[in-house]
Amino acid sequence: MEAKYYSAERNVQIIISLLKQHGIRKVVASPGTTNMPIVASMQHDPWFEMISCVDERSAAYMACGLAAESGEPVVITCTGATASRDYMPAITEAHYRKLPVLAITGARDADTYGHLNPQTINRLEFPADTYVCSVHLQRCKDEDDAWGNTVKVNRAILALTHNGGGPAHINCVTLVSGDYSAQTLPEARAIFRLSYFDTLPQIGSKNRIAVYVGNHPTFTASLTEAVDAFCEKYGAVVFCDNTSGYNGRFKVLLPLLSSQSQRDCAINHVDLIVHIGEVSGSYMKAYPSQAWRVSPDGELRDHFHTLKYVFQTSEEWFFRTYAVMDVPALQSNFLAECRAEEEMTRAKIDRNVLPFSNIWMASTLAPRIPGDSNLHVGILNSLRSWNYFPIAAAPHFQCNTGGFGIDGPISTAIGASLADTSRLTFLVVGDLAFFYDLNALGNHYIRSNLRILLVNNGEGIEFKNYLHPAFKFGDAANEYFAARGHFGAKSPTLVRDFATDLGFDYRATTDKASFEANLEWFTSPEPYDRPLLLEAFTDEADENASIHYMNTLNSSAKGVVKTIVKKVLPESAIRSISERKR
Repeated sequence: MEAKYYSAERNVQIIISLLKQHGIRKVVASPGTTNMPIVASMQHDPWFEMISCVDERSAAYMACGLAAESGEPVVITCTGATASRDYMPAITEAHYRKLPVLAITGARDADTYGHLNPQTINRLEFPADTYVCSVHLQRCKDEDDAWGNTVKVNRAILALTHNGGGPAHINCVTLVSGDYSAQTLPEARAIFRLSYFDTLPQIGSKNRIAVYVGNHPTFTASLTEAVDAFCEKYGAVVFCDNTSGYNGRFKVLLPLLSSQSQRDCAINHVDLIVHIGEVSGSYMKAYPSQAWRVSPDGELRDHFHTLKYVFQTSEEWFFRTYAVMDVPALQSNFLAECRAEEEMTRAKIDRNVLPFSNIWMASTLAPRIPGDSNLHVGILNSLRSWNYFPIAAAPHFQCNTGGFGIDGPISTAIGASLADTSRLTFLVVGDLAFFYDLNALGNHYIRSNLRILLVNNGEGIEFKNYLHPAFKFGDAANEYFAARGHFGAKSPTLVRDFATDLGFDYRATTDKASFEANLEWFTSPEPYDRPLLLEAFTDEADENASIHYMNTLNSSAKGVVKTIVKKVLPESAIRSISERKR
């Protein structure tokens, strides 16, 4: 039966839709079975200008000539077996001439590779001087697969012209189902890359616009001015956590608001997000209808699953250019809404209710850390705890969110402290991360400007957090998930003796009163002759209760903590939590 419509296979539909949206018409097709759903869908659609060529080597060279002469990208498509291998000579030619040739090869599931199946070869790797980008599309079994395949196809198409361009490859798994019942082509989400010389899209009359800043290098005064000018023009706000580094007029510290589990915060839902910076470790929520990414690397970072444009420009150029565009300024009360939401939520924090915990210490220290200090925190509980609060030292707040591991917070802080020994460097770190990187304390280059707060709860408290999947295991999570009892099991002398022998001035605290008694010593802007180490001993029940309290500020429920923790915590711990909440 003649195929009259598009293939019903979702990944094939994504390819066809994105080829059309990116303006790619020319196709050189070779006979085959696994690429048949692609070819049949193309030949049904008058958009495509198709040529047939039996010999894949010749087909690829034809595409080189066609691309060089027309100045347009050209698709070549073939099936499995050695067909795609015959593309290699021409693809090598295209690589060195930077010709936009897009090979789309039909394939079977990658799990079938290497099992002696006929006409099945591994096309997941290629010589370095062939494709500038190669992606593999598995079948779309759900929306996550469809999202991943959409990004991959956009990435391959954009690679044809990125940084000089060259050939790219899409290895598309097909079922060859024979189902060509799709009379209309679902529109896949096209992503476009723009640079300094392209015509830029206008923002239009959007009501809620936010700049979302991940972990970011130090903001210059000039970049801050540019961001503020953009926000002034478009009524935008800047969603930040403390690793963002932005401290301008439109800052909204989002983690506390987006962590509220009892309420869907309306300000998280925006029309447009302009995404800058790198990995944010705060898990701050935002749900944009459309996202724009601004980064000099020009890479597709589809963090919100709604990416439309990637601007391969400097951030400052982007914000200054849009701030002076000849379009009417947008009127918005979005900043006022965000401020009101933040003030309402923050006003509900009662430090007397918070138990002695990493969060309580953050609330106490946040306004007292000298503003020109470096402040480093470990992942994950320390970062969460300190992201709840505005911090005077926020422009110099750092956390290893790139690889997001616990393995180097002390070493990182030491390195930062050596960059400018006249500036204080503070580090807040949990016990597992502290002992993981313990050898760094013996480095004889450490200077007196380093101050460490060790929050020692005797385990990986993240795995005992009521929101963590390991929480349901109760005490069974202690041995292998939370690694309880290592490193002296909260020994009162282990860190003290080690640190003092290495020249640190050491103190310990076990409650709010003793912690507050050491505040002046720990936060004084005056230099000491030795580095400082303050060890704070906390317990699991208090840490967990604090997290729950901060996440339910907008809930009217009473006794929720007791309900949640009574299944896994000792009754004495539950009574302790309940007493604090009275």
